[in-house]
Amino acid sequence: QVQLVESGGGLVQAGGSLRLSCAASGRTLSSYTMGWFRQAPGKEREFVATITWSSGSTNYADSVKGRFTISRDNAKNTVYLQMNSLKPEDTAVYYCIAGPTFPSITTIAGLGSWGQGTQVTVSS
Repeated sequence: QVQLVESGGGLVQAGGSLRLSCAASGRTLSSYTMGWFRQAPGKEREFVATITWSSGSTNYADSVKGRFTISRDNAKNTVYLQMNSLKPEDTAVYYCIAGPTFPSITTIAGLGSWGQGTQVTVSS
């Protein structure tokens, strides 16, 4: 079981930037994928981005491509989500996830461990 601790959320104006961090512990991540989901009030949780730990391969939701960047620090067992050009519709609780690498993000999400969530609020 992987333990995840998120940080970096907050309040920012539209057009601004934030960086989220997620520190993992409890096991080696070489066969894992880490990533971020988000959930806005009244909406279902949705995929944001993932990174495969071993290869560094990334995947993004269309709604954040070109604005968000996911990266990892192997030495710190930490994944980051750099969010630029933020929009009010990015407002949500952002959840970190770590799960065994599979082709399907749904499978990863179903098998993975989740962080406690961090609030991101973008004002217009």
